[in-house]
Amino acid sequence: MNAAVSASLRQKTPARPLWVTIEGINGVGKTTAARAVAARLGERCLLLDEITDQVDNTLTGRVISVLAAQDPVCLRTGHPVAETLALLALKIREAELLADLAIPPEVVIEDRGVDTVAVYQAAILCEQVPDADPAHVVRHILSTMSPWLPRPDATILLTGDFQSCIRRFADRIERKLTPQDARVIEQADALYAGLAAAEPGRYTVIDTAGQPAAAIAEVVGTIVQDLAKQQEGYRAA
Repeated sequence: MNAAVSASLRQKTPARPLWVTIEGINGVGKTTAARAVAARLGERCLLLDEITDQVDNTLTGRVISVLAAQDPVCLRTGHPVAETLALLALKIREAELLADLAIPPEVVIEDRGVDTVAVYQAAILCEQVPDADPAHVVRHILSTMSPWLPRPDATILLTGDFQSCIRRFADRIERKLTPQDARVIEQADALYAGLAAAEPGRYTVIDTAGQPAAAIAEVVGTIVQDLAKQQEGYRAA
């Protein structure tokens, strides 16, 4: 356990759950790992599915359907600033709904958080402004969100072979990625790496290359359980 995460846990109020976000590019295995870890933790855990997986009859699902109408992979409508604001608002609403729960969970496992919005939207925004620095745009988006949504207690970044990831993703969605979509995902991959390097206290990086899904889920589950045990220790102190 690193010092930054430990300090974060000490500052937590008893009512706030441990919040762990699992990040990474399309096809790296985030969703499989998140669902496996949530199942392992059982009733004490709440799994927040990726917002793009929300059903159409929810507010989030309806917004995602509109954003995905033209480009279901990267949610581009030609209005990247509006897209960014819409996605950030959905993440804020997700946290608001969690705060309204009568009995909050002990642990929240989030399949992609605000970092995903920041890195993907920065990549898309910078397509239209070639002179812009995508890393600066990521920091700006995250800074804009900070008054509205606290950062997670810990972020697990899954990395892997880029070509293998996009092949798995294309197979899953049963469509070939456009070169433009592949460029956005590749840029997001680099931006994730930059965030992890800048915030080693929050990020734990796991290389998934060559590892079966069960092994990855086991590693992620152990990390989350260790964090939860430390949180319980601080609450009992």
